[in-house]
Amino acid sequence: MSDQSTRRRAFAEELRVAANIESDLLVDAFAKVPRERYLGPGPWNIVVPVEDGKPIYRLTENADAEQTYRNVAIAIDPSRGLHNGHPEALAMWMDRLQLAAGQIVVHVGAGTGYYTAILADIVGPTGRVAAFEIDPSLAARAKDNLRPFTQVELSSDVIKGPLPEQADAIFVTCGVTQIPLNWLDRLRLGGRLVLPITASLDETGIGFGAMFLITRHKEGFSVQHVSPAAFFPCIGARDNDTNRKLIANSEADWLAPRSVRMDAHVEDSTCWLHSSGRCLSRVSLHAAEA
Repeated sequence: MSDQSTRRRAFAEELRVAANIESDLLVDAFAKVPRERYLGPGPWNIVVPVEDGKPIYRLTENADAEQTYRNVAIAIDPSRGLHNGHPEALAMWMDRLQLAAGQIVVHVGAGTGYYTAILADIVGPTGRVAAFEIDPSLAARAKDNLRPFTQVELSSDVIKGPLPEQADAIFVTCGVTQIPLNWLDRLRLGGRLVLPITASLDETGIGFGAMFLITRHKEGFSVQHVSPAAFFPCIGARDNDTNRKLIANSEADWLAPRSVRMDAHVEDSTCWLHSSGRCLSRVSLHAAEA
């Protein structure tokens, strides 16, 4: 085993513990995919969080690939605040997808392709990854970076673009204000959608909120809060009126959603986030069916 392979395996095992990963396939993917390939040439800017939420950067000591196998976010474009996200958080969220070889997964917000490659390694050559990245510069890099994965198809517009007829999982790494109906429609029975719903305080659309796990059952869709989250916006999946409603939520209120209600109804106290066609409800799925 090469030195870099050894370092990647150590990095993957570190993530197994830090993110409490249950999937061996996910850990193995982190051990195989070379992170430095997706970051551009080093040295790299490591993201140093500060209290006001605005990151500062610390340059790595050198351009050795080993510098990238740390449980830290690394900048893709510091001038825009674009980062290759924090591995522990991404690993925790991806583990909730419960992916297996041969499955079909959608990744919204591919960036330069690193976490898309992790998903592609898990599902393997018999699986399929439909990846979406709307930023032209990031999409160009992702297309080049993901060439080794023939099971990956990269497109630009997840709202109007092609989606698989049925997906086993959908992973979203850009902030929405409400779940697009076509994402719910394409989720297979038993399938899982992990996405961030965020509230933005300005016109950038960059916002804070929570990552949710939505699972499709015969009775409907259950919702589980996974963790706090902060993301760049998902272009086409944000609405100003809904954003204002989200801003009004207290920190504790982000824990409240329990199900997605799809029937036509008048907004009431059980609605956490009400909108046409779907409503994030405070009532659990099974309680609603009782």
